[in-house]
Amino acid sequence: MNMSKELKKDWLPKLQARYAHRNREGKSRMLDELCDDYQYERKYAIKLLSGGLAPACGRVHPGPERRYEGIESVVQFIWLRAEQPCGKRLVPILRQWLPYYERRFERLSRGYRKLVGQISAATLDRLLAPARAKYVGRGRCGTKPGSLLRSEIPIRTGTWDLNRPGYLEADSVAHCGASLAGNFIWSLTYTDILSGWTEGGAVWNKGATGVLAATREVEERLPFALLGFDSDNGGEFLNHHLHSYMRDRSSAVEFTRSRPYHSDDNAHVEQKTGPGPVNSWAMAGWKTRSWWRRSARYIARYGRRGRISFCPV
Repeated sequence: MNMSKELKKDWLPKLQARYAHRNREGKSRMLDELCDDYQYERKYAIKLLSGGLAPACGRVHPGPERRYEGIESVVQFIWLRAEQPCGKRLVPILRQWLPYYERRFERLSRGYRKLVGQISAATLDRLLAPARAKYVGRGRCGTKPGSLLRSEIPIRTGTWDLNRPGYLEADSVAHCGASLAGNFIWSLTYTDILSGWTEGGAVWNKGATGVLAATREVEERLPFALLGFDSDNGGEFLNHHLHSYMRDRSSAVEFTRSRPYHSDDNAHVEQKTGPGPVNSWAMAGWKTRSWWRRSARYIARYGRRGRISFCPV
């Protein structure tokens, strides 16, 4: 415990007077007591009792100038709609989105526009620190290994015939907010490797029956025949319901899975996992069929979707 300012003001002059009249042994005992009581270093205690410390000038340091306070609301607005990226990713996003922001919402002064263009990634991280603590962060990964059919569903090691469409990659997104506990909605995405054609759906709690029903609906909407199906190792896809559906038909669908913990194996569908496109179309809300996967996060964001009424998408 350090000596308070009031104690230094009232009691320190008396200690200094006593210290000045003590001999060598007496001064040593006083230093020992002071260091034991207040955990001071001995050199500091000697300076304190002998009056060798420089007096405080009393000047108040105001801290750094808040140059970016005027653009904080603009930066936070774009940051939220870009799905809360880090400072390094936000720097080019601000430069690209600012013209659209000024056309749609408000024009900035020349000084503020210059600040937005020159703000660094580190400054953005410091400026957005309170907002990061306030808003819900990134969603959690809900992929849990399904061990029942690992021996029957092979890992895709080669490449499919990319001269024709029909080979799909599938993935799921948990709209759980900050916790995977309880009931919430999962969005499903199916992307054709050759054409990029993307379909989507939503299920309640990613049960095998719901995922199978969503997969049936997606196949009915496809403009081509389903030839191959590749997913991650999550239990929502590696189950007997979906495996039998792909196998027990006149022309069996090739059902494969990716390597565990290698999301790049399903790169075509994973690239649509993130937030909305980093351009003005995302802010305007333009939608195309291939935009589905990105819109799953862009529309639902990273909050929790715990109402079953939201499920029919």
